[in-house]
Amino acid sequence: MPVIRDDPYAAFNFQVEFPDVGIDGASVRGGFTSVDGLSIEQEVIEYRNGNERSLSPRKLPGLVKFSNISLKRGVIGDLTLWNWVRQSLQGKPQKVSGRIHLLNEAHDEIVMTWRVRNAWPIKFSGPALDGAASAIAVEEIVLAHEGLEIED
Repeated sequence: MPVIRDDPYAAFNFQVEFPDVGIDGASVRGGFTSVDGLSIEQEVIEYRNGNERSLSPRKLPGLVKFSNISLKRGVIGDLTLWNWVRQSLQGKPQKVSGRIHLLNEAHDEIVMTWRVRNAWPIKFSGPALDGAASAIAVEEIVLAHEGLEIED
């Protein structure tokens, strides 16, 4: 259930949770550098009968579209995400429901949760490696999904 307060929560306290993914059935749970794509859009259908007096069309609700979700994290040697991607590449995508939790500043309470339904990996990007840079090696996985809700 969302926790309401006057001051907005910081966007950098979050946790990602996708249970039972990949070939070995491991869970993806923990910290990521970023989560992007928590958005929903509904198309608008414009319709007008030829005998209507109004010169503007009516607007009707159309299909709902869910953006792909991008997860980024530093490379830690854990192959759970890669095994999930590999399973999709072999023509057996495993659709898994998961949650993205926003935490309070003390990290001891979930203040809001986005539930993602039937997600599967559609893209994996390894880190950009550069011997002259002093950056963290970051991997990215992009997930398609069939639903996004905020839990009550």
